[in-house]
Parts: sequence; C-alpha cells; structure tokens
Amino acid sequence: MSSELPDAEQVAAYLRAHKDFFVDHEALLADITIPHETGKAVSLVERQVVVLRERNIELRERLTRLLDVARENDMLFEKMRGLILALLETRTVAQLAVVLERELRQRFGSEYVSFLLFDVSGATGAAQSIPLQAAQEKIPSLAKGRHAVSGQLRKDELQFLFGHEGELVKSCAVVPVQHERPLGLLAIGSSSAEHFKSSMDTLFISFVGDVLARVLLPLLGADAARQSA
Repeated sequence: MSSELPDAEQVAAYLRAHKDFFVDHEALLADITIPHETGKAVSLVERQVVVLRERNIELRERLTRLLDVARENDMLFEKMRGLILALLETRTVAQLAVVLERELRQRFGSEYVSFLLFDVSGATGAAQSIPLQAAQEKIPSLAKGRHAVSGQLRKDELQFLFGHEGELVKSCAVVPVQHERPLGLLAIGSSSAEHFKSSMDTLFISFVGDVLARVLLPLLGADAARQSA
C-alpha cells in the first residue's frame, strides 16, 4: 500500500468532486486556518465569510453600475426621441436647421453646433451652405469620409467647420450627412479638450446623422420646387 500523501492539486480536485466533504467532517472547519493579510490566522469558516462578503460587495457594485447604465440609456432614449420627433415635424430646410441646433443645445447641452450643407442655393437660416468641392479641398478627410469622427482637429479644420467660434472649440464630433449623395456635415463642438475623444463611441452621433439625412433630402427637394415655382 502506497504511503505517499496526495499533493495540493489532488486534494483540491478531490474537494471539488466532493463538495459535501465538510458536511461529514464539520469539525475540520474549525481546525483549518488560513493566514490573513494582517498575519493573524483565521479559520476556514471565517475566511469563507470574508470571501462571501467581498463577493457580495463586488456584486452590489456591479449591479449599481448596471443600474446607472440603464438610467443613462433611458435618459438618452428620451432625448433621442424628442430630437427625432422635432426633426420630423419640420417643413423647410431653414426650419430643420433651427430645430436641430435648438434641440442639440437644450437637450444634450451642446456648446457649439455647426450644420453645413453642400451646394444649397439661398439662405438656409441656421445652416450654412458651402460648395462640396471647397469642403473636399479644405477638409478632405471629413468631407469625403463616410463615418463619424471625434477628437481634436487642426485649427484650420475647426475654423472651416465653426467659423469664428472655431478658436473656442477644443474637441468635437463630426458626422457626414449623406443619403443617396453627400448632403452636408454636422459638427458638435466643446470648449473642453477631453469632452470628445478619438476613442469614444460614435454610435449616437452617427444615428443622428442618418436620421438627419433622411429628413433633409425631401426638404431640399421641396425647397427647390418652391424656389422654381
């Protein structure tokens, strides 16, 4: 008969396979001690209580974070809902531009909003009409891009997007507004260099750009029809 004692891994494997071991050997619980960080030895039961307490705290913290995210998502949904409904109620491009800027400032606290339209004749209120070719020459990566970007831009890019307010913008998010063809650019700026980061998720602003393009395209056609009548 072998007198070799099982090693630590074998003991651990045995206990995993026989989870009721200490039920039948309850007295061992008080005899087994585990060194504590303070140097004081504690019984296995005491150690289990500590571990369970720590896990309980961790689970509560995770639950709190999940609840915070859920609340933030609810708030974002309500803001998005209000923005989209307001955009759908507009009847002209000029009205759309005014509503867009108002909603972004009031609902989302946006400091600087720039709505650039490509090759739109006539005044468009809160939006600025610029030649598409000029945009492709001055800010080619933004004008020719198909995806939203965020972070810090060059001074000349900020000036092109925000005009004289470009000097105050330290970070921004820019989304192409396009449906069937390039229609324009929406830029949202902040006076904080940390507000819009290159690593941030652009899902929200990309969705705003998609909705804006779908609403904008028929309004451009309606405005053009009125001007030619």
